Amino acid sequence: MLPAYAGKVKTLEELVATVHDLRRQGKQVVFTNGCFDLLHRGHVRYLDQARRLGDVLIVAINSDDSVRALKGPDRPVMSHEERAELVAALAAVDYVLIFEEPDPEKVIGALEPDLLVKGGDWPMDQVVGRQIVERRGGRVCTLPYVEGASSSQLLQRIREGEG
Repeated sequence: MLPAYAGKVKTLEELVATVHDLRRQGKQVVFTNGCFDLLHRGHVRYLDQARRLGDVLIVAINSDDSVRALKGPDRPVMSHEERAELVAALAAVDYVLIFEEPDPEKVIGALEPDLLVKGGDWPMDQVVGRQIVERRGGRVCTLPYVEGASSSQLLQRIREGEG
């Protein structure tokens, strides 16, 4: 039997229809994306803050191939199915989607969220999809980065035996 949060993982086509319905209800849709490899406190804080900026939070997760292209052959540590399940289990997250492309521009173009959120380690001019969101009157913002909280840093500590 699948856990209740498994129903949060959707295809792009399902989410396009869902976002359309949410807009008719006057809901503000918040979107973010990332690898979310080795979920940590920085992810949890970030997603909680993102959710508080609107009514519904959609999180797009890079597929395994996409993560490998971005991070190298040793990543991801967990499969996209595992990462999607962990992110979906968080109370702040309403929907999760796995995308294959190297960046989420296609997904953002299809969903047209009201608010696009990225971590503070992303300069505003490098936020993929910013123009799409702003063109339709939406907002783009970055949230504070939690120092010392990254999957890469966590992996480094594990490799060095510092756990």
